[in-house]
Amino acid sequence: MTDRSNEEWIAALQAQDQAAQTAALSDLRTRLQRSIYFYLSQDRSDLRGLAAQELTQMAEDLAQDATLRVMDNLHKFRGESRFTTWATKIAIRLAISDLRRARYKDFSLDQLTADGELLPARARLTSPSAPTPERAAERDDVLQKIELALHEALTERQYQALVAVALKGVPMDVLAERMDSNRNALYKLIHDARRKLKAHLEEQDMSTDYMMNLFGD
Repeated sequence: MTDRSNEEWIAALQAQDQAAQTAALSDLRTRLQRSIYFYLSQDRSDLRGLAAQELTQMAEDLAQDATLRVMDNLHKFRGESRFTTWATKIAIRLAISDLRRARYKDFSLDQLTADGELLPARARLTSPSAPTPERAAERDDVLQKIELALHEALTERQYQALVAVALKGVPMDVLAERMDSNRNALYKLIHDARRKLKAHLEEQDMSTDYMMNLFGD
């Protein structure tokens, strides 16, 4: 691979000479593939069960897409860092996004919000020290009321969005696509859902401060 300055990278990638541009694209793709492979193999503990060949193929596919993404954003490069550093950041963000999408590609909104108890991770809401039996019972009662409020206070669409994002960790961009919406509309939907849920709970004398005190000490 040829070592280039920032200016040389830009010139080569935008060159009218097809041979020069092809060589630069090949060098860029190879560099991005190496960076992506390192990220997949070293920084992603969830992928450590995959064979090197599988990671290599993933890196090759992602590097192809990343190269196109870099070319589409070439006009945004301001020279504030090395070109390869800037391009690598684009590639890693693309890899993260792609892996996130792959994780949720088969999820169903209906299944996601119909799997029984919505707040099974009660241990996460409790303090490190064991609560008294009375306090544990009070917490269980509040959690049941929150689950009921999710159904009573929200529309089906608000319910699905809030559960998916706040309780199940579904990425906003993935959910927006699945709900045939966009990020801005989804942000408003979730904001409205949270506001309605808070008002509904406060009507039952369950303020935010009360719940934080109940689960936070």
